[in-house]
Amino acid sequence: MSRGRLGRRRLVWAVFALAWLSGSGAGALAAEAPGAWAVDAATRGPVPIPPGERDLPSVVAEPWFRVSDDGFPLEGPSFDRAGDLLFTDAGSGRVLRLTPDKRLSVVLPANTLNLGGLAIHRDGRIFAAGTGGFTRGSVVSMRPDGSDLRTIIPPEAGYVVNDLVFDALGGFYFTDFRGTSTDPKGGAYYVAPDLRTVTAVLPHLALANGVALSPDGRTLWVTEFGRNLLHRVDLADATTPSALGTAIPYHFTGPPPDSMRIDADGNLYVALYGQGRVLAFNRNGIPIGQVLLPGRDAGHNLRSTSLALKPGTDDLFVVTNDGDGGQGSAIFHAKAFAKALSLYSHH
Repeated sequence: MSRGRLGRRRLVWAVFALAWLSGSGAGALAAEAPGAWAVDAATRGPVPIPPGERDLPSVVAEPWFRVSDDGFPLEGPSFDRAGDLLFTDAGSGRVLRLTPDKRLSVVLPANTLNLGGLAIHRDGRIFAAGTGGFTRGSVVSMRPDGSDLRTIIPPEAGYVVNDLVFDALGGFYFTDFRGTSTDPKGGAYYVAPDLRTVTAVLPHLALANGVALSPDGRTLWVTEFGRNLLHRVDLADATTPSALGTAIPYHFTGPPPDSMRIDADGNLYVALYGQGRVLAFNRNGIPIGQVLLPGRDAGHNLRSTSLALKPGTDDLFVVTNDGDGGQGSAIFHAKAFAKALSLYSHH
C-alpha cells in the first residue's frame, strides 16, 4: 500500500474515533458512513413533495366546512349566481348545495349516474358529468332545484364523462375518463351550443380528467390522470388545435392530477388526487405555488379532487375526503394568486 493511501485511511479512522469519543455514538457513525440514507422532514410521510416543487411558495389551507364524518368522495365545486357552492358526492351521485351562511341541502338525491364534475349554464341550469360506474357515463342538466332532469349526452354514447367547462358561446368541453396508461381510449371533446354536436379535440388520452379554459377562451387545459400529464391546447377555433398548438408543459410526480380551475390572470390550479395539495401554474404551465391541506403529512385529507374560486374574490375552496382515515369529507379554504375568472354562468 502506498504511503499516501495509508495516510488517508488513517485520517478516516481518526475521524470516526473522534466522533465516537465525543459521544456521537454508533447511530451517528452509521448516519455519516458512506452509503447511509439521509431521511429528513422533506422525505418523511406518505406523500413527500417532489424535490422540484419543495421551494415553491406554499400556503396551508384552513378548514372551512366539514361536509360529513363519512369519507365520501366530494367533486365538482362550482359557485352559482346566488353565491351558493354546489358540489357532488360522486359515490352516490348526489348534488349538494352550501349557502354562504353554511346551510347544507340536497339538490339531487342519490342516483346511479355517479355525478362528479359540475358546470352552470348562463340560464341557471346545472350541468353534471357522470362516470356511470366507469362504464356508462353521461352528461345531464337540471334546474337549480334539481327538477326537470334532462340527458345531454346519453350512456349509449360510450363516454365515461369526468369533468366539463363552458365556453363563452354556451358550448362545453368534457373529458372522457377511459383507457389505461398503455391503452389510451379517453380524450377531450367539445359539445357545440346546440348541445348535440360532439367533436373530438384531444383524443387518445389515458383517463382524461380535469378540463379548464383560459380567460380568452383560446387555450384549453386537460389533465391526464393515467399518465400524470398536463396538456395545453392552443385553439384555432372551438374544436381545432392551432398549428404547433398542442404541448405537454408539465409531467407530475407521484399520485396523479385531478380537476382544475383558472383565475382571471390565467393561472391554473390543479388538485392532486392522493397528495392532499393543489399545484398552481402560470399561463405557460410553469409551477408558481401550492396549497397544502392540513394533515397531509400524517396521511389525512389526501384525496383532493377539485376546487372552486368564488366569483369576485380570490377565495379558493378545495374539496377532499379522508377515506377511512377518520376525518370525513371536508372543504378547505385558501387564497389564490388572483381573483376568480368570470364564468359563463355569471355572464
